[in-house]
Amino acid sequence: MSRSNRSDRQNERWIAGAGTLGAGKDWHSFAGLAMESAVRAPGSIPVESGGAGGIRLGELPAKWRLGVWETNGYPAGAPNEHQENPSVRPKGGRVSGVGRVDLKRMAGEAALSHVESGMRLGLGSGSTSEAFIRALGVRVAEGLQIVGVPTSERVAALATSLSIPLSTLDETPELNLTIDGADEIGPDLALIKGGGGALLREKIVATASRRMIVIADASKLVDTLGAFPLPIEVAPFGLTVTRAKIAAAAERLGLLGNLALRKTDTGAPYITDGGHFILDASFRRIPRPEALAKALEAIPGVVEHGLFIGIASLAIVAHPTGIETITR
Repeated sequence: MSRSNRSDRQNERWIAGAGTLGAGKDWHSFAGLAMESAVRAPGSIPVESGGAGGIRLGELPAKWRLGVWETNGYPAGAPNEHQENPSVRPKGGRVSGVGRVDLKRMAGEAALSHVESGMRLGLGSGSTSEAFIRALGVRVAEGLQIVGVPTSERVAALATSLSIPLSTLDETPELNLTIDGADEIGPDLALIKGGGGALLREKIVATASRRMIVIADASKLVDTLGAFPLPIEVAPFGLTVTRAKIAAAAERLGLLGNLALRKTDTGAPYITDGGHFILDASFRRIPRPEALAKALEAIPGVVEHGLFIGIASLAIVAHPTGIETITR
């Protein structure tokens, strides 16, 4: 797994998410954002072009001016995860106004550099994916020609509201690229997904694509999967039997934890778009995700699980200091 991150430069001012950093007139392209032009948006401001070996970034959305970093300090106002988890703590910088919503937007907008006209795109579900879809809607309004296949009814409604052309996987069975979020990103880009309840459709769409790019904020990076409860989509019929078989299979792998039936705010079982239930497995640590995936797939009542292994080829991760790219 290869990681690219230039967040350690000292004595320079950062424009978070912009794709460039500057020290005087010395501008450099930032990792993971080598795009011909930055995402254009109403109220955008001109940005100085790249120098030798740099990238011409055109216009930078004015909202990113609020994310200017200066070094030799700790990020005031950064999400709590960056203050509590040393593994994702930035090594330098001081910022105001950069929170998790801003990071999700940064990751979503950075992913646009991988979208080309004529592409057939899988549109992931979740808040970070929705940030990407909103940015994609701006590009479509400017003339970008793509067709999207949504992974949930919610995403379909959002894309429709933004006038993004949509298709179904039956009509468009081969996709160029899927861009989706994740609840956890582990070693070798193994993922836990399904916190939003769309894991079945997300996995079908992702595996119908030539490539999958996962987008997230830095709090989703983990050394071992499992702190986030693993969603397991199950058939309502025979739920008690299925739950017992999942518990037994997990125990054989040394995994213990509660298997909670996901419920709505009213206390009713949560129903997926496919009409199934979800069990959230709180194993805390899953050191052998491949083995667990294989065990779950052997249980008849399990429709799908939220372990995405060997599917994503690239992660775009937003830190308060900028964008990191991770390849498998």
